[in-house]
Amino acid sequence: MHFVIMGCGRVGSTLALSLEARGHDVAVVDRERESFRRLGPEFEGRRVTGVGFDRDTLVRAGIEHAYAFAAVSSGDNSNILAARVARETYGVANVVARIYDPGRAEIYQRLGIPTVGTVRWTADRMLRRLLPHGAVPAYTDPSGNVVVAEVATHAEWVGRSVTAVEEAADTRVAFLSRLGQGLVPQPGTILQESDIVHVVTASDRLTEVERILERPPAPLD
Repeated sequence: MHFVIMGCGRVGSTLALSLEARGHDVAVVDRERESFRRLGPEFEGRRVTGVGFDRDTLVRAGIEHAYAFAAVSSGDNSNILAARVARETYGVANVVARIYDPGRAEIYQRLGIPTVGTVRWTADRMLRRLLPHGAVPAYTDPSGNVVVAEVATHAEWVGRSVTAVEEAADTRVAFLSRLGQGLVPQPGTILQESDIVHVVTASDRLTEVERILERPPAPLD
């Protein structure tokens, strides 16, 4: 798959190298050519010099066939503008933006753009947003029998209840992450866009649960 990353600082270069190591095609955009030195001589992806929200720059980076886009420059405004261009102009489904000002996070989330705050940032957390398909265990009990994991859900689960999720996957929703805040759901809680679902399940069922929830739910009667 093709990924476009805007910003070649410590965050962007780490993401680029991690994605390439997983076998993906990567293009990195930065306005400073010197920044690409962080990628090292072994990096085989594209290095595109330019402004990350400029359409010509994005086209040179392959945005038109990108699977995902990450805006991880040093400026909130640039990141969110670039993320919106990728999402709204080029239809990139998987978009994430780095954010410095947590007070803006809710606004960005309501625009449908997941954000990752710098205080809590790790390369792994950003990769989870770029590669949404695949359960990410957050806790496993000492025996290894029970796991709490973040799982991807198909977009059509939005508007369905937590109870429907639990019944379909025969699992328990431990909590939701909504607009950067943890939420313990009630039976009638409805999934909203950008909600992140965390389930608690038997370890040997995690892959099954993941496969069920990454598919669209059954049609309503």
